[in-house]
Amino acid sequence: MRGPALFLALPLALLGAGAQGAPAEVIPLNHLPAISGDYFPLASKQTGLTYHIYVRYPQGYDDDPGKRFPIVYLLDGDSAFPLLAAQHLFLTIDDKLPEAIIVGIAYGGFDPKVNKRDVDFGARAEAFHRFLETELMPRVEGRTRADHQRRILVGQSFGGAMVLWSAVHRPDAFWGRVASNPSFRLSADKLAEPGTTPQRRGLRTIVVSGTANTPEPRKQAIAWVDKRNGSQSAMSFERIDIPDGTHAADLPAAYRLALRKLFDWKSPGPDNP
Repeated sequence: MRGPALFLALPLALLGAGAQGAPAEVIPLNHLPAISGDYFPLASKQTGLTYHIYVRYPQGYDDDPGKRFPIVYLLDGDSAFPLLAAQHLFLTIDDKLPEAIIVGIAYGGFDPKVNKRDVDFGARAEAFHRFLETELMPRVEGRTRADHQRRILVGQSFGGAMVLWSAVHRPDAFWGRVASNPSFRLSADKLAEPGTTPQRRGLRTIVVSGTANTPEPRKQAIAWVDKRNGSQSAMSFERIDIPDGTHAADLPAAYRLALRKLFDWKSPGPDNP
């Protein structure tokens, strides 16, 4: 059975406030079936922060109690979760991609006093990744039917660089990784290191770059993928370009194209009905 639907207990800070500072009415997200599922706060011993964890369950999750699903972890869940959790449903409809459990890792706001992505994805990258591996993943996968052999990590901008940090330094933690327009400013030195040799086979990291992204980060992303491809790594590194794609607005397109690659999508046609 799926975990308890706890959206009714969403912190009011995440839902805004009414006129003159009065608390807004709590409206459960389970009335939005494309992104409904579970929510819980998770206090991390590794980083000292409390994260807001959102879990979207696949359509038909309860129909086959023995079935396990790929699981996608979204960095910057404050914005990425409501965007990509719904997007994944459309990918199962139009592209026939596998349904998946979608996990959003949110800070609960964009105010720098609350949102510490610049620290988590930079100086504290190692501690943040320990949070993922030792605190978040066991908690989520202990209460869902996740296929831990098909874990996917997705990040945008600084989050995209965190995805690359994971690929370099903790390669076996995820089967697939998607870095959308990674920004190297916080962690360029760590991303230049040789890193850890993967023990698993078939691991893939996909870097998606918009051609209209800021020139320097795009140049760095292209050079990084080219260098890794020449390193004889057991992990494959692939790049997808989005014509006229900008830094953030094309994240749904980046997600779609990267997941097509990860799941070896084939275009429908006479030979592939």
